[in-house]
Amino acid sequence: MPPSPPDPPRLRDDLRYIVIEGVIGAGKTTLAHLLAERFRAKLVLEEFEENPFLPRFYQDPDRWAFQTQLAFLASRFRQQKRLLERDLFHQIVISDYSFDKDRIFAHVNLQGDELQLYESLYTLMEPTTLTPDLIVYLQSTTERLMQHIARRGRSYEQDMDPAYIAALNEAYNYYFFRYRKSPLLIINTAEIDFVANPDDLEELIRQITTTTHPGTTYFKPVPSQTAPPPPHADDG
Repeated sequence: MPPSPPDPPRLRDDLRYIVIEGVIGAGKTTLAHLLAERFRAKLVLEEFEENPFLPRFYQDPDRWAFQTQLAFLASRFRQQKRLLERDLFHQIVISDYSFDKDRIFAHVNLQGDELQLYESLYTLMEPTTLTPDLIVYLQSTTERLMQHIARRGRSYEQDMDPAYIAALNEAYNYYFFRYRKSPLLIINTAEIDFVANPDDLEELIRQITTTTHPGTTYFKPVPSQTAPPPPHADDG
């Protein structure tokens, strides 16, 4: 008689609010969708399409950075306040962003008086937001992020400057390598494809469901057979 297949991974009872984070193009929204479906969780997605300044920001960052940042701050704060309301139909919440990410972008995009004003508003809001039970940071290379951005084909992202993504990537790494507010799982996803390869997805889920370290856990998966090869440096 063949052995029974192992039981599918289950979330621990203390994991009620899980956040998937990463730079633009890291796959955080895709993974959040997959996890919410797997665990029948409430899905909370960043409302970036409702920000009227975002397309203009990509065309002229210096002109529209402050308006774009404040619009995101207000939108994310409204979502965070809604999370505090009791949900009778879902016990687990999975989100594709953390409130803290707003500050990462602000320090890349703003400076001077605009950054100081932003900081004043952020410090008023942040203490009243929820702290995740676990953050999963999908770390990748700038080259792979640019590949993913090009593949998804959003019109306002087609002229995305690789230098901007590289700056965001550096800022994210700097922030999360020093993050201490909640348990953090850093997964190097540069050489895997959890969309095309079910084994990659199952390994990520196993790591998420079994991570118990109260601080930071690092995980580098075995390279996927379906992931595209890393681009050459001269590929742009």
